[in-house]
Amino acid sequence: MKKSILFIALILAGLNTSFAQDKYEYQLVTVVESIVPNGLGRSRMITTNDKRNYKDFTSTRSEENNDRNKSDRGDIRVKGFDETKLLNFFNIGGIRFQNIAANDAIVTSKINTMASEGWELAFVNSGVEGYAGKGDKNGIYITRYTFRRKI
Repeated sequence: MKKSILFIALILAGLNTSFAQDKYEYQLVTVVESIVPNGLGRSRMITTNDKRNYKDFTSTRSEENNDRNKSDRGDIRVKGFDETKLLNFFNIGGIRFQNIAANDAIVTSKINTMASEGWELAFVNSGVEGYAGKGDKNGIYITRYTFRRKI
């Protein structure tokens, strides 16, 4: 009888932990790589250190209240962030594969460091702006890495 009660208690304990919701905190790392010819662009990896609450800069618009959001841009801006220099995809001779490999090594180092600090890479999103009108040969390649860790 005691073994049956212990067995049932262990099963219930296992069920209780499997239904528990994990809570996470999130951190974004944004990589902006220039695809401007002749190496004239700027490429960086950015990680914010400052916190912001989106609710402080959010307004709700409706048919009755159509006032635009009047948040002060200065209050939204952050001054505390890490900026890691990266190399541009292009130099005077065209695409520079060594630069891409160097950027990969630096971004991999960041990912490995965050993993060692308990962060898990949860999502990766990327996009390219390569054309903004007639005669525009400039562009950027942006990748956002979303990390999470249990709190």
